[in-house]
Amino acid sequence: MALRLLAAFKKKRKRPVLTQWDRLFWVGLSGVWRNWRCPLLYVQADTVVRWQRERFRKFWARLSRVNRRHRGRRATAVEIRRLIEGMVESNPLWRAPRLHGELKMLGIEISERTVSRILRKLPRPPSQTWKTFLRNHIGQMVSIDFFTVPTVTMRVLFVFLVLEHRRRQVLHFNVTEHPTADWTSQQIVEAFADRDAPRYLIRDRDSIYGSEVRLRIASLGIEEVLTAPRSPWQNPYVERLIGSIRRDCLNHFVILNARHLKRILASYFVYYHGSRTHLGLDKQCPIPRQVSSNGRIIAIPQLGGLHHRYERVAA
Repeated sequence: MALRLLAAFKKKRKRPVLTQWDRLFWVGLSGVWRNWRCPLLYVQADTVVRWQRERFRKFWARLSRVNRRHRGRRATAVEIRRLIEGMVESNPLWRAPRLHGELKMLGIEISERTVSRILRKLPRPPSQTWKTFLRNHIGQMVSIDFFTVPTVTMRVLFVFLVLEHRRRQVLHFNVTEHPTADWTSQQIVEAFADRDAPRYLIRDRDSIYGSEVRLRIASLGIEEVLTAPRSPWQNPYVERLIGSIRRDCLNHFVILNARHLKRILASYFVYYHGSRTHLGLDKQCPIPRQVSSNGRIIAIPQLGGLHHRYERVAA
């Protein structure tokens, strides 16, 4: 009825002209409904659509009141929330991906998005050719690099790293106060003394890699891949490792001397290889951990309690 009224009202003439079908409709309507003129209203099309939206909203509001107990997604269990809160308190450096990886190791089915929502409610301390090449040859590549660490006596120590790309494993590291080409070439030999040499070795253009280093690398049957000048992003895996070492470990210690630094790094690499989950490894560790879903959850402190590993034990 409303549509016919609207059609008649929208005629492009000052006075609506009714067709034969309009007249038959109104004659039939007056025969069955004598008071049809009382509720008669002229409305626009937008008004009819708005009425329908409001009617639909009220319909679903009634359904929500009836099914109030079942509305929304299922809430996260209180035990899981408390576990996440405990992890955050014990590991203030962790964010949602790391926490989600640890929960995955415990067999707890929860999305990373849910973990992120929980974290937002918790108080926190302040705190392409190359890409294609890396993906295509990741199983045959290693990276080497230096980074510096200051000591309490204001001396600067140099840390040398050899990183395998496939499983993000640190094959070798050492610390020295005075790096030389001879010392660096010897470290490369020690890194591959008990394993097969890779096909490619990525390094920057630091002057420490002199002719002796290049000859030693060539003697092992390794092909060097040099990054462009001032382009650390072309050696991303080892740069990411150095950043993780600083954020997860060295930024929270005062280094006394080279021996102290080597001991701390050795402890960190035990945690890094066997406990720390990695985004690039599908939230696994370089040395894969078994997923456990039964038993009581315990926290195992590592690096003096700076980080923790979570395991399930028989109750």
